[in-house]
Amino acid sequence: MTSISHRCQFRVYYEDTDHGGVIYYANYLKYMERGRTEYLRAAGIELDDVEAESGVMFAVTEANIRYHSSGRFNDLIEVDSVLTDARGARLTFMQQVWRMHRTNESRDTLLAEAEIKLASVDKEGAPKRIPSMLLPALKIHQSSSS
Repeated sequence: MTSISHRCQFRVYYEDTDHGGVIYYANYLKYMERGRTEYLRAAGIELDDVEAESGVMFAVTEANIRYHSSGRFNDLIEVDSVLTDARGARLTFMQQVWRMHRTNESRDTLLAEAEIKLASVDKEGAPKRIPSMLLPALKIHQSSSS
């Protein structure tokens, strides 16, 4: 099985930047959150439906991020998300944020990359196994590199 990644693009707005027009460092985590949500949606998993049907939410428990270059106002960025582990009450994603080339929209510069770990939790925040109904969709989309 090959790694299955999901890519989504966003434009950088003024609200995403500091006074110098550079993406504020914490906003990369927001972009990655959007990327994971879209990854799950592409796998047929809607998070609000999961919560309503099984009482489960996913909470970030660890974020190991490395910044490589600065993104700026009006850049088109692409978030690449790969699921590397899905078992028990844990999901692990590898994610990268790229600046896209202004003229041909190919990847230009790696801005940040991270390993993000999530826990499947109930409404009180206690760990709860990933609902069995989600496992087939997650396994199909999971990277074989885990």
